[in-house]
Amino acid sequence: METYLEALDLWEAVAEDYEILSLPENPTMAQIKNHKEKKTKKAKAKSCLFAGVSQTIFTRIMTHKMPKLIWDYLKEEYAGDERIRGMQVLNLMREFELQKMQESETIKGYSDRLLSIANKVRLLGTKFSDSRIVENFLVTVPERYEASITTLENTKDLSKITLAEIIHALQAQEQRRLMRQDHVVEGALLVKSQQAKNYKKNYPASSQSNTNN
Repeated sequence: METYLEALDLWEAVAEDYEILSLPENPTMAQIKNHKEKKTKKAKAKSCLFAGVSQTIFTRIMTHKMPKLIWDYLKEEYAGDERIRGMQVLNLMREFELQKMQESETIKGYSDRLLSIANKVRLLGTKFSDSRIVENFLVTVPERYEASITTLENTKDLSKITLAEIIHALQAQEQRRLMRQDHVVEGALLVKSQQAKNYKKNYPASSQSNTNN
């Protein structure tokens, strides 16, 4: 919502809550224009805030005259006070620390899960560095990625490596592993097919009888 209002050049009307003074006697054209612009911005900001909420919330804020009062109400309604936000952050941090990649999970899926929690913490106004995500990522992925992690440790400074670099490196290993599994399956199917052909060749009558049955 803040970004949307900034894009429309209306955020100032919400954040600063400036007062619109009455026009003096015999105002100049510049004063009339400035007065009209400020009044229009406040009206547009209120309209955006009204349009961005559900019908239930709208009935609670419709009596507020100033955009700043509406914004303060919405912040309290959705984000809560400092104590509530602090409790939410603690719960999210605990959830983050307990994460562990499942054997059947992909690197992309696991990284998205960690980033989702980290971004929720950031939205509550608490700093959450990418390096912390990297550290958690490296110690919670399955043992099959140990070779790639060791290579990264030997070739890069892990204190400066980005999450994107970690993800790309482990995804490359993941893709190679899946390709090898596909080759194994294909090889097994070829062997099975060849065995079936050899059986029919050596025991044609039996094969025909089985077909008829």
